[in-house]
Parts: sequence; C-alpha cells; structure tokens
Amino acid sequence: MPKVKLDRIDRKILHDLQDNGRMTNVELAERAGISAPPCLRRVRALEEAGVIKGYHAELDAGTMGYGITVFALVGLANQAETDLKKFEDAVKQWPLVRECHLVSGESDYILKIVAEDWDAYQTFLTTHLTTAPNVSHIKSALGIRVAKHKPGVPVDVE
Repeated sequence: MPKVKLDRIDRKILHDLQDNGRMTNVELAERAGISAPPCLRRVRALEEAGVIKGYHAELDAGTMGYGITVFALVGLANQAETDLKKFEDAVKQWPLVRECHLVSGESDYILKIVAEDWDAYQTFLTTHLTTAPNVSHIKSALGIRVAKHKPGVPVDVE
C-alpha cells in the first residue's frame, strides 16, 4: 500500500481523531486551525484514501465479563498460502479471538484472546484452537496486566 502524503493539518486531524474519535467536526476544525467545511472535506478524503479505516467504541473487557487475556502462539504444520488462509478463515469465526497476527519465528501466528476466566479459555483451546486443521503446536501466555495500551500509530504533528 503506497504511503499517503499528509500535510501538517492532515496529521493534526489524524492525531486528534485517533485520540478522540467522537470529537465534533467543529471542535476538530478549531484544533486544526481551519474552518469546519474544509475540515470535513479533509476527513472524508482521509477516509476515502484508506488512512482512516473506521471508528469504534473501546470497551472495557473486565466490565463486560472477560476477566483474562491470553496470547496464544500458534504453529502450523504447513505454511502454504492455502493453509494460512484456511487457518485465518477459522480464526475469523471465533469471537473470543480479538487479534490475529501472522509472524515470523518459532510460531506462525500470535492470537490475542479474551475469555471470562481460565476455564473458559481452556474450553476454547480444546474445542476450537487445538482441533483446527493444520495446527501443530500452541503456547499460551496469560496476560497479567496492561502496562501500555495506545491504539493506532504515532502521528507526528510537527
């Protein structure tokens, strides 16, 4: 994907929206130092260019009943593209898997999984993950605490 050329105002808009996606267009325009109509045009152009991929509410896992986060390192027996695609298609069907990254190294994938508790994770592990086709090994790491959580990417506003 080619890098999009962004000026200082675009970067300021992206920085502020990434921090607060519910900000009104008027407030966003004021912070960027432009009027509301051109600000809205810029936001629409950033959306159309694929720089802004969407908006969402960030939920607290604990208050929603998901008491643990587990990172599963998954190795596949075969890494042919068709096998990778089959595994990724299976992962997309599992709501407890919140992120799935193809990685290099000892494992092929790192999954971020939320569950109500350790027993619920073990049930998911034995009924879904270990029975998925082509899975050869899984290492689970229980998340203890989040030391930093900053979605998105760094945006230089200078």
